[in-house]
Amino acid sequence: MDFYYHQGSAPCRSVIMIAKALGVDLNLKFCNILAGEQLKPEFVKLNPQHTIPTIVDDGFVLWESRAILIYLVEKYGKEDDSLYPADPQQRALINQRLYFDMGVLFQSFYQAIFPQIVTKKPPTPEAMEKVKKAFELLNTFLEEDEFVAGPSLTVADISILAIVSTFEVVDYDISQYPNVTKWYAKVKEVTPGWAENWEGVQWLKNYMQSS
Repeated sequence: MDFYYHQGSAPCRSVIMIAKALGVDLNLKFCNILAGEQLKPEFVKLNPQHTIPTIVDDGFVLWESRAILIYLVEKYGKEDDSLYPADPQQRALINQRLYFDMGVLFQSFYQAIFPQIVTKKPPTPEAMEKVKKAFELLNTFLEEDEFVAGPSLTVADISILAIVSTFEVVDYDISQYPNVTKWYAKVKEVTPGWAENWEGVQWLKNYMQSS
């Protein structure tokens, strides 16, 4: 399976972690988005949105990391895999958390933290307030369960782990959110591919400090 990625991308790293959990081999195809390689005609032909991660699985092309996570579990996971169980209500909760990740948590990172990486400009108070609200919601989700969508690790944890860990690029203090802090410590221990994810976070931090 071809996998177009960049190690600095949290969505890409979530796919690396789920592939590790499932034992799926990825044929890594580095896409240097900082050099604009995603805009090359051959890649745009493959993915007209020219985004990463993108996979090509025996001719089937798919992008958007959360869709990829679900696809990989449904195709390569065990029957009724706990990473994305068959029960409709369990799936609905996992899907809700994934939409929260994409529309709230990741967006808060993109608006407040990503500009710091690229331009070194400090975030606006309004942008940081969105980060605060996102983490407060995540903290609430974790009040009753050990993981973000129930009692066991799911694709939602892996997707959210990738982005929460990326906040460490700017040393964002999550200790003010006790449930998130507890979850973060736990999920780092039990998620396959955490080491690869952390390598990507460190690469991004080094890039920010050196550029």
